[in-house]
Amino acid sequence: MTAAVSTTDTPLNASPARGSIGISRKFKAYLALTKPRVIELLLVSTLPTMIFAQRGFPSIGLILATLVGGAFAAGSAGVFNCYIDRDIDKLMHRTEKRPLVTGEVTPREALVFAWVLGAASIAILWFGANPLSAWLGLGAIVFYVVIYTMILKRRTAQNIVWGGAAGCFPVLIAWAAVTNTVEWPAIVLFMVIFLWTPPHYWPLSMRYGEDYRNAKVPMLGAIAGAKVVSVQVVLYAWAMVACSLLMVPVGGAGWVYTIVAVAAGAWFLYESHALYKRAQGGDVSNKGAMKVFHGSISYLTLLFIALAVDPFIGSPIIGG
Repeated sequence: MTAAVSTTDTPLNASPARGSIGISRKFKAYLALTKPRVIELLLVSTLPTMIFAQRGFPSIGLILATLVGGAFAAGSAGVFNCYIDRDIDKLMHRTEKRPLVTGEVTPREALVFAWVLGAASIAILWFGANPLSAWLGLGAIVFYVVIYTMILKRRTAQNIVWGGAAGCFPVLIAWAAVTNTVEWPAIVLFMVIFLWTPPHYWPLSMRYGEDYRNAKVPMLGAIAGAKVVSVQVVLYAWAMVACSLLMVPVGGAGWVYTIVAVAAGAWFLYESHALYKRAQGGDVSNKGAMKVFHGSISYLTLLFIALAVDPFIGSPIIGG
């Protein structure tokens, strides 16, 4: 089954008459389409990667261009996703209040907004950073919209594994903005986020399993059961932590990053194994699943804060 691509202005639900909502509400509706919480999480990895690549602070202009361009790219992808998925968003409690479902923004308005944000992001990255970062920004949009949303999401339980790679692009964009190339440390960070995505998202899909089943979206957490999902969460968590430590021999990370990577990784592994233990005993709850979901966000935040601080304290452990 492929996603609908109609541009009709007919809303999916009963909605306020067009033009009846105020400017402030309309602005908030457009902002909601960009999925600002996702953008925040993506930007958490962008600035620290730039600082680590520079081994100091890049220019303010470069930082602003990369952050704004990256935010616009993520926002564009988010709006395209809301536009394509508006038919299933109305079936899920988690997404039934999105502006395209309520009618606060029409499909045509959303589509125009998505294209404008995408074009702006590429221009900002091209002229504010360099062409390589702009091409990577475009790649992130195409990957999320086409590979994940249009091809994988409704077809395979591995959708979030491969589709989630779109969320790894910010570290490549950040590294390229500073160095005008993509080097091994950037690829290691890309893989850390790639391996982080399943244990981050699958517990959420366990919590909202009924939603995904109603919408016939085959998220692993919704169709496989807690016992299977918890095994996958543990396996990906171990791979993620091991990959994060490759920044020591490959990326020239120092003690600050290494200590935080080990400590935060051990804590997240503990939470993942706790979820596994409860799931195998048939005692897993939505609260337990969401604890791992929120814990994954804390883990990634701590890791990238340490990455940003690391160049300013000490020297690389290997080759220092």
